[in-house]
Amino acid sequence: MDKVAVLIPCYNEELTVEKVVKDFKEALPDADIYVYDNNSKDKTYELALKAGAIVCKESAQGKGNVVRTMFQEVDADIYLLVDGDDTYPADEAYKLIDEVKNGADMVIGDRLSNGTYASENKRGFHNLGNNLVRWLINFIFKNNINDIMTGYRAFSRKFVKTNAIMSPGFQIETELTITSLVYRYRIVNVPIIYRDRPTGSESKLNTFEDGFKVLLTLFDLFKDYRPLFFFFIISFIFFILGLIIGIPVLVEFFEYHFITKVPSAILASSLMVVAVLFIILGLILDHSANEDKRNHEIVVNTWIENHTRSNRDGSDK
Repeated sequence: MDKVAVLIPCYNEELTVEKVVKDFKEALPDADIYVYDNNSKDKTYELALKAGAIVCKESAQGKGNVVRTMFQEVDADIYLLVDGDDTYPADEAYKLIDEVKNGADMVIGDRLSNGTYASENKRGFHNLGNNLVRWLINFIFKNNINDIMTGYRAFSRKFVKTNAIMSPGFQIETELTITSLVYRYRIVNVPIIYRDRPTGSESKLNTFEDGFKVLLTLFDLFKDYRPLFFFFIISFIFFILGLIIGIPVLVEFFEYHFITKVPSAILASSLMVVAVLFIILGLILDHSANEDKRNHEIVVNTWIENHTRSNRDGSDK
């Protein structure tokens, strides 16, 4: 029987954490329920304990830091990650878990496809941000992920134990999605019902500050994982600028056989050189990115081999 761990990162969720823990204990009676308290100033820790969760503390502030510690410390076969704000229904957890049992590495609890997020969420800019990030990631990484920013996901043990998490805060969902696409993990979208936070409960996500950080993370990962495409875009911009400035110079030269626009000629030439340099940089970094992908494949294959051997040795005993 697969061991399931429910991971609930929390910061000041005293209004909802007790209900969330009880709901998941009822929906998944054989699962271990973990609450990681991230320096809460209210009674989150005490109420989670009272509800019967395994409660730990993470001092490094930020959701990404909490998730990284959870992935490092918790041992299970299937991991279910859910926010502690009571916006995700526990009775739909089996949908995500069943997909992992069927071979998925990451299952995304999709709030957007059925329209429940748009109807329940009262923060208009969150809808705009979700759609923008989703479009950018699907365009850049050529996929069709329905909900990038959802906090309801299930993971295989292979995914959890072979991935390095670098994001400290709310950029974590973006990073998890992009790394799963880059390293070709098996991803499944599962539509779920979303409900807004109960009255009195406040989102910890700062729409503009955290939204800006998410976009920065997206472009940083774009540069790291698809450097040729990234630097081609920059090179193309410099090339077009050089062309715009250089065409009048060339027209003058072919017409009069001399140049009066010397500064323009120098600037146009410089822009073209910079464009070429960015392409060369992209080619070099693209080779490095491909090496990283190959090394990751070796890590995953080694993990699978060791895990298979461990299971075989355990069954022999």
